[in-house]
Formats: sequence, C-alpha cells, structure tokens
Amino acid sequence: MSLSAQALALLDSFQQTILNCLNSTTASLSQTRQAHAHILKTGLFNDTHLATKLLSHYANNMCFADATLVLDLVPEPNIFSFSTLIYAFSKFHQFHRALSTFSRMLTRGLMPDNRVLPSAVKACAGLSALKPGRQVHGIASVSGFDSDSFVQSSLVHMYIKCNQISHAHRVFDRMFEPDVVSWSALVAAYARQGCVDEAKRLFSEMGNSGVQPNLISWNGMIAGFNHSGLYSEAVLMFLDMHLRGFEPDGTTISSVLPAVGDLEDLVMGILIHGYVIKQGLVSDKCVSSALIDMYGKCSCTSEMSQVFDQMDHMDVGSCNAFIFGLSRNGQVESSLRLFRQLKDQGLELNVVSWTSMIACCSQNGRDMEALELFREMQTAGVKPNSVTIPCLLPACGNIAALMHGKAAHCFSLRRGISTDVYVGSALVDMYAKCGRIQASQICFDGIPTKNLVCWNAVIAGYAMHGKAKEAMEIFDLMQRSGQKPDIISFTCVLSACSQSGLTEEGSYYFNSMSSKYGIEARVEHYACMVTLLSRAGKLEQAYAMIRRMPVNPDACVWGALLSSCRVHNNVSLGEVAAEKLFELEPSNPGNYILLSNIYASKGMWNEVNRVRDMMKNKGLRKNPGCSWIEVKNKVHMLLAGDKSHPQMTQIIEKLDKLSMEMKKLGYFPEINFVLQDVEEQDKEQILCGHSEKLAVVFGLLNTPPGYSLQVIKNLRICGDCHVVIKFISSFERREIFVRDTNRFHHFKEGACSCGDYW
Repeated sequence: MSLSAQALALLDSFQQTILNCLNSTTASLSQTRQAHAHILKTGLFNDTHLATKLLSHYANNMCFADATLVLDLVPEPNIFSFSTLIYAFSKFHQFHRALSTFSRMLTRGLMPDNRVLPSAVKACAGLSALKPGRQVHGIASVSGFDSDSFVQSSLVHMYIKCNQISHAHRVFDRMFEPDVVSWSALVAAYARQGCVDEAKRLFSEMGNSGVQPNLISWNGMIAGFNHSGLYSEAVLMFLDMHLRGFEPDGTTISSVLPAVGDLEDLVMGILIHGYVIKQGLVSDKCVSSALIDMYGKCSCTSEMSQVFDQMDHMDVGSCNAFIFGLSRNGQVESSLRLFRQLKDQGLELNVVSWTSMIACCSQNGRDMEALELFREMQTAGVKPNSVTIPCLLPACGNIAALMHGKAAHCFSLRRGISTDVYVGSALVDMYAKCGRIQASQICFDGIPTKNLVCWNAVIAGYAMHGKAKEAMEIFDLMQRSGQKPDIISFTCVLSACSQSGLTEEGSYYFNSMSSKYGIEARVEHYACMVTLLSRAGKLEQAYAMIRRMPVNPDACVWGALLSSCRVHNNVSLGEVAAEKLFELEPSNPGNYILLSNIYASKGMWNEVNRVRDMMKNKGLRKNPGCSWIEVKNKVHMLLAGDKSHPQMTQIIEKLDKLSMEMKKLGYFPEINFVLQDVEEQDKEQILCGHSEKLAVVFGLLNTPPGYSLQVIKNLRICGDCHVVIKFISSFERREIFVRDTNRFHHFKEGACSCGDYW
C-alpha cells in the first residue's frame, strides 16, 4: 500500500472514531470538546455530516455559542445543519436565536422543510411574534408544507399564543386528522377568551370525531374559563370531569381552586382540600399555593395559615400566596412582618413578592411604605414589571407624590410598558390625583387600545377636578367608540355633575341608567344623586329620594345628606341623617363632629356638649386635620395645631406676614368656621393652625419663587382656608393645587377652579 493510501486509510479510521464518539448518547461535554479539537487539527470541517454531529452535541448541552461557532466554520452547511441548531434553540427557549438562525438559513438560499418549520413557528409562538409567524406561515405555503400535520399543529399553537384565534381555527379546519393536542389547544383558547358556547361545542365535537378528550383537554378548559373570569363555568367543568371518571391531578386542582376562591365557595374549597389529602397531593407546591390562595379569598385566615405551616418546603410561590392572603384580609402588619422575615432569611423574593407587598401597602393606606418598598425592590435588583407599576402609582396619587409618580412614569417609558392599558390607566389616575389633569389626558390619549378601565379613570379624573363638561364629553366619546358604560362609568359622570351642581344633567344620566342602558342603580349612584340635590340646596328632595330607594341606604348616602346639612346649616334633617349614621357607623367620629358643627353654627352649645359627651363615652376622638406636601422628592406631613414641626416658627412668622398683607387687601378671617365656644381672637389663632395653611406656607418657604405647590388634605377644606389660599396664589404668584376629601381645588391668580362651589 502506498504512503498516500495509508494516510487516507488512517484519516478515514480517525474520522470514523470521532463519528463514533459523537454518535454516542453518553458522550460528555469534555469528550465533545476533544472531538472538536481533533476536527480542527485535521481540517475535517469540510465533512458537513461530522460538523453537524458536533454542532448537535453542543446544542443539546446548551453550549449555544460553541454550536453557532461550529456552524460558522462549516463551508457548506446543509438544511440539516441549520435545522439541528434551530430545533435546539427553540427547545431551550432561545427564540430570538432560533429566528435569527432561520433567517440566516434563508439568506443562503436553503428552503426549509417539515423538520425546521415547526421549530421556527414555535420560536414565533414563544415570542408572541405575529408578523414573523405569518411570514413563516407564508414560506410554508410556498414550499408546500402547510398541509403537513406537524407544521399545521405548530401554526395552530402560534396563532393562539398571538391571540389570533380565528387564524388558528382556519388552520385547524384544514388539518386532515387533528390530534388531541391540537383539539385541546383550540378548545382552551376559546375558553380563555370567554367564548363558552364555542369552547363547549368544540369539546363535544372532539369526542364525536373519534378523538377522546384527555386530562390535558379538561385542564385546558378549566384553566381557560378561570383565566377569562368565568369561575362558575370552571367549577362546573371540574365537576363534569370528575363525574366522567377522570381523576384530577395537581394541574387540575391548581386551575380550579382560584375559581373556587373568587366565588368564595368555601364548601367546594373544603371538599377539594379533602380530595387533595386523600390523593396525596399535599406535597405539590402548586396545589398548596392554590389552597392558601383559596382560603385567603374566602377570608379563612386560620385555615390558610394551617396549610402554609404544614408545608415541608416553602417556596416563593406559596409565600407570595400567603402574604397576599394576609394583606387581602387586612392583616397588613402580619404580611409586612412575614415579608421582612423571609427577606432576612435569604429567600430570593421575586417580582411577584415585591409587587404583592407594594399592592398591600397601597390598598391599605400605607402609601409611604409602598414607595419605600419600591425603592428597596430596585436596590435588591428586582426589576418591576407591568403589574408593579399600576400597584405603585395609586400610592403616589393618594399622597400626591408627583415626583415619585413621574419617576415611575419614566421607568415605564424606559421599559416600553407605558402604553399598556393597565399601566396607562394607572398613570391617568395618578396624574389626575396629583392635580395634573392635562398630563392625565395626554397619558389617556397615548393608550392605543382603550378598555373600560382607562375610560372610567379619565372620567373620574375630570370629575375630581370639577370639570363636568369634559367628563360628560368623554362619557359620550366612550360610547361613540363602541364601549358601553358600566356602573363605575355612571358613578364617575354623576360625581362630575354633583361637583358642578348640574342637577338636570345628573338627573338625566341617573334616569337613563335603567331606561337606556338596562343598569339598575346601586347605592353609590343614589349617594351621588343625594350629594347633587342636597348641595344644590334641595335637601327635602334629596331626603325624599332616600326614602324611595329600593335598597337600604348605607353610610355613604346618609353621610352625603349630613354633609350638605352642615353646608346649609339644616338642623332637623341633619339630626335625622346623624341618627342613621350613629346606627350604621357607631365608631366613626366624623359623623358626630358634623352634627356638632351644625349645632355650633346655630349657637346650640348645649347640644354641642351633648354630642361631645357621646363621643367621650364611646372613647371616640376627632380625627386631626392632616395635610401632605411633596418638596424635594420627600413627602412632608403637617398636623393641625401641631407645634412640633422643626420649621413651625418660620411657618407661623410667614403666615402672620401673609395675614397682614391680606388684611390690607380686604381679608377678614372667617371665624364662623371655628365651631368652638371661644373668644374671637382665639378663633383667629385656631384658623391659623389649619393643616392646609401650614402645608402651603411650608411649601412657600422651601421651594423657589413661582414653583407650583401640591397639597393633600384628609378632611374637607374650610371656607377660610379657601379664601386665604386664593389670596396667596395671587400675590405670591403661585399655582396651588389642594385636594380634599371632596375634590380638587386649583388656585391661580386669586381664583379657584371650583368657582367657590364645593
């Protein structure tokens, strides 16, 4: 044998050895790298088959950079080389890389086959990328593979993931014999969309076509109905499944329990819990988390705690469910304590954990803590998502923390989520509550697909600012756009009418609820009408409406009447409303204070003392006036009559100077708003200590000239403070926004946006 022949034989033998190594399913990563080194030394990359085997080993070991490098070194990669890598990328959820490699394959003039197309379609589905998905579908059609069952099945799943259920159904209808996976996917998609009849029809048709639904089919239906808010349908599907002999697994239980919780069906929840114990599913963490969630929704905190305590190994999912359950039931301190404890123990809390706690604080009046948690979350390196921001923004709005709200807005812009309908709606609400109704409107206009939540948010914003005309225009525009109003929409538009004293317009909207829209008025709508009529001085008409109510009037209704009796100093009706409120809210000091103030306005000091004795006997104290103002990214709180503030001396000095200037311009302190039996000089001193005045003056002292001020007050602004702040806005040349419990007051150049009607 010649020397060249011997060398060739040796090379063939060496090549076969490498191939045998790469064909082995047990070859380690180190062996793969050794084979790679030998191929480089011997220049065997010309062997496409050998290089593809090497590429496959790297890809299956998730060494994607190495796999891509191998593909780069192959002089003439074939369709199998590309399909191997694309398949691996899709399998391990490297969807962007899969599509990039697919595009590269096309540029080399290689047409995909029925092996690579399903992987490319799967990558589009994983990214919910409709446009590339349609392009791949078009390529499949051109190449004649759109009738291949595997390609069709992947297309069905892709269109479902992209929320294109009609396209998915069209592909499905072209399938010769759709399998149970395709049937189940389409049925579940209709269930998730809330299309009950179509989902059930397809489910029945599946069985009639000879394809028997399996456990995955049932689970998909149950999860779909739960996702679309059809909780009763989800539970009925679960019962039907059980009756037909299917044994629910952990996925089934985890899918149905949230629906049971939302229905607050404790009996069903206990029955399912018993089944879980009997079947030994207690160790399933997802099942335990679902049980905790269900008991939390049913307000069974002891049972919820018992399930949590019995878990062998806590995971972040069960901890999130438990924390959320505690906060849902008002146990804010317990949820905060547990959260801190888990954090200190080193549990890797995820974005859901942080978001749950932020929502807990925001929904329970712990707004400052919500802002602090958001800062801690970012420090911990946890990135907020499109759920976190809508949970945080209400806290910013509640205390008018405008700069914090703007920071959250900037964050949402950087993350590309500011136009998400829920983020956008929260921004609309936040800016409105911070007095920036124009910014609120801009955010609303920027939401591409508007739902009822964002329409209601912008109507409520205009109502809060007393802009009834704009609120009614948006209400009409909403309907012209095809969105029907709901009970919240009418609450918002009725509130707008009541803020501006538009009795005729308010009555029209109230009457049209049932006559035009088929919506029965609820107690909150009656409360708006009582406010509207009584604030306009029609107290007897408002009282007559209360007596005609088809439902029992609640504290909001009687409270609206009592507040207006205070405005109009009507003792007789005020006493009627107060007596009802004492029954409904015996521990609310505000009702006693309102009645006492009505008596005081009439000089009925014996009655004032009687009401105050009632409060004393019940252990009730007046809620102190409290105002918040944001200065230099920090929210400051000032209490009425509080002398402990570090700048109080400067505040009082500035207020005295302002008072002297105002008196030169004709201001006289409206001491009739001091409802205490004291000397007039003392009454003037009491007026100076009102928290909104203190907050405004604090803002003047700590911000540059011309800087606008934003104040939030926990009580209704008094008439004297209203007059004083109008004066201040004029000669200090400041825009001042004050939000009290009723509405927004925008002071500018000596006038207020409310037109002195509040």
